[in-house]
Amino acid sequence: MEPLIITAALVGAELTREDTPYLPLTPEEIAEEAYRAYQAGATIVHVHARKEDGSPSQEKRIYREIIERISAKCDIIIQISTGGAVGMSAEEREEPLSLAPEMATLTTGSVNFGRDVFLNPPAMIEEFAEKMAAYGVQPEFEIFDVGMVDNALRLVRKGWIKTHLHFDFVMGVPGGIPATAKNLLHLIDLLPQGATWSVAGIGRHQLPMALLGITLGGHVRVGLEDNIYYRKGELATSNAQLVERVARIARELGREVASPKEARRLLRLGKRESGDSSSIEIS
Repeated sequence: MEPLIITAALVGAELTREDTPYLPLTPEEIAEEAYRAYQAGATIVHVHARKEDGSPSQEKRIYREIIERISAKCDIIIQISTGGAVGMSAEEREEPLSLAPEMATLTTGSVNFGRDVFLNPPAMIEEFAEKMAAYGVQPEFEIFDVGMVDNALRLVRKGWIKTHLHFDFVMGVPGGIPATAKNLLHLIDLLPQGATWSVAGIGRHQLPMALLGITLGGHVRVGLEDNIYYRKGELATSNAQLVERVARIARELGREVASPKEARRLLRLGKRESGDSSSIEIS
């Protein structure tokens, strides 16, 4: 198998310090968590931003500070969120794309999200894809349910996406696809040859889905955004703690953990020429 890419989802948009005192909020704290996760084996850091009061933000100036602070510490791949928080406008959510990070998330459909609805209508999805292409940002398709895979491939067929295709299956969100091995295998079967994928299990599903990602040849996302517990009833003390466990298990199973250089090769980051997705077969 190829080396394992571990993504650390550091903070998210919904959690507060009331949920866990270990949540990083300021740009300095987020950068330090990114560096510690990098040292533990993470090769991608998935970033949300927060205002001074801890509320979610998509402000460009905050993302710029976070990106600069992380980049000063290590060469981890920085992936920003365009999901923002439920209820944000498209204009708010896409604001940090103009910073031209290496990667950004692109959710390709709407989904019930707990007691809310995470809205991503087709026009918004295409707008985000267009902005990512304009700024040279490689998307990671965030897949919360089965139909979102075909929505992503439709963007490719229409020519909106011309980079390598990488999918992240977010499983176990109340309202989205349940986190089961059968469902993960089904999602994998929907992908075109040549695409890569990772899996993010929410809450108690994080570790079981990570183990499947390791053994099935995919990649893994862990972190406090998705799960604040190390084991039942015991809070994780950092994102690095969750990353280190997955890295250790992968090595025990004989699978090496990717360096940032290896991850960039696997994801073909930087290869954004027209037609770069030609190696992907889409029917």
